[in-house]
Amino acid sequence: MKKILTLLCALIGTPFIGICENKVVTYPAPDGVEMKHDFTVDVRTPGGKWHNVATYMVKVDEVVDTKHHTEKASLGYFDFTGEIEVRVISHTPVQEARIRPLSYEIVPTICGDTLSFTLDRPRNLSVEVNKDIFHNLHLFANPIDTNAPQKKKGKNLIYFGAGLHQLPGDTLNIPTGTTVYIAGGAVVRGVLQVHNTENVKIHGRGIVHPLPKGAGIHIKQSKNIEVEGVITTQCPTGESDGVTIRNVKAISSYGWGDGMNVFASSNVLFDGVFCRNSDDCTTVYATRLGHKGSCRNITMQNSTLWADVAHPIFIGLHGDPEGFDTIEDVVYENIDILDHKEKQVDYQGCLAINAGDNNLIRNVRFENIRIEDFRQGQLVNLRIFYNKKYCKAPGIGIENILFKDISYTGDNAEISIIAGYNEERKVKNVRFENLTINGVVISDDMPGKPGWYKTSDMSRFFIGEHTEEITFVKTK
Repeated sequence: MKKILTLLCALIGTPFIGICENKVVTYPAPDGVEMKHDFTVDVRTPGGKWHNVATYMVKVDEVVDTKHHTEKASLGYFDFTGEIEVRVISHTPVQEARIRPLSYEIVPTICGDTLSFTLDRPRNLSVEVNKDIFHNLHLFANPIDTNAPQKKKGKNLIYFGAGLHQLPGDTLNIPTGTTVYIAGGAVVRGVLQVHNTENVKIHGRGIVHPLPKGAGIHIKQSKNIEVEGVITTQCPTGESDGVTIRNVKAISSYGWGDGMNVFASSNVLFDGVFCRNSDDCTTVYATRLGHKGSCRNITMQNSTLWADVAHPIFIGLHGDPEGFDTIEDVVYENIDILDHKEKQVDYQGCLAINAGDNNLIRNVRFENIRIEDFRQGQLVNLRIFYNKKYCKAPGIGIENILFKDISYTGDNAEISIIAGYNEERKVKNVRFENLTINGVVISDDMPGKPGWYKTSDMSRFFIGEHTEEITFVKTK
């Protein structure tokens, strides 16, 4: 019966987790890897034996004034099903603590310097003591790994077991039809390259980290690629088709440390990812860095974004200035944005579409996105512009954009900007549906709005020239 229930849980997923057995799996850290001892983390099934969770050192980026400073935070991970109890002992005296995303409503019980809470489904969390976001605990509570191969050797299998692995030449080029498995407790130093290939899978629970910086997983000119479960630094996709990136965590601390870029690609799905990055968390660009073409059918869902610098979500800056590219059918759904910190006004915006290089950007949907009180920036930035630092031409247009069920709670948002370029290059047909700021729904008929105010004044949005059909409505 236990085997039947386990199989049923794997098939039907977490909504039916109540019938699943309680199980937890932890992984020892390998020798030779820098650890962090700010927290002691233990997990157990209810009333069972405590199991220690190894806590690794992970670098994050703090910008003070205009200077970057690398800070060392903590990272731990484990797998479970059913319900588990988590115990986090802080080695710093606890005055207050929180667990984010706040939308999960996980409120720890605090007893002295010990935080306790339960989980009944996989979560990617930030545990923060005394409002310290740069020495926090990144705690990744994964589902049980069902992709582990039965054997460690086999045709078309590359297996990295628990331990520290240095790739020869710092790079592994993965052939067509290959599965790469990185076991829990494994750390791979180097880059996994998926270039000019197809039908490749990268699975596991381990860590892929090139030194001193760079993309741990790089996908280029490939088809039918799947990456699941691992922890890395960056995971860009260029000129590829049919890419799924699921439950992958990307944390970076260095300059140009974008998390999950998409260049000139189609049919890309990000599901359940966590990005904390020292540049844009996720981008969609057209022609760029040797990748040529448009972008279509890009989706990010059920994910958490944390931009220590630049944008959480950014679309459209790069394309073919001598030709024409289209970025279309892009969806962001069920997203938590934990932070946004950018002093430069040109690069602000939690939800940003900046059309440059003759890009036409259309049919973009942002839905069910919860934005926490970020440190500095704008909620929304929609512009067609000619940014001479990065572009050789202005964009062509931004059209058919839906913001549905977007909420922001906080006080730090600067004035959002929506502006076109000229009468031929406009921002048009933008709909804000149930935009909620500090509990107030912004709509054209909202109570308390003076008749001589624009609705955008109530949300602190500047709607500039060369825009058409910008509407704010309430539907619930």
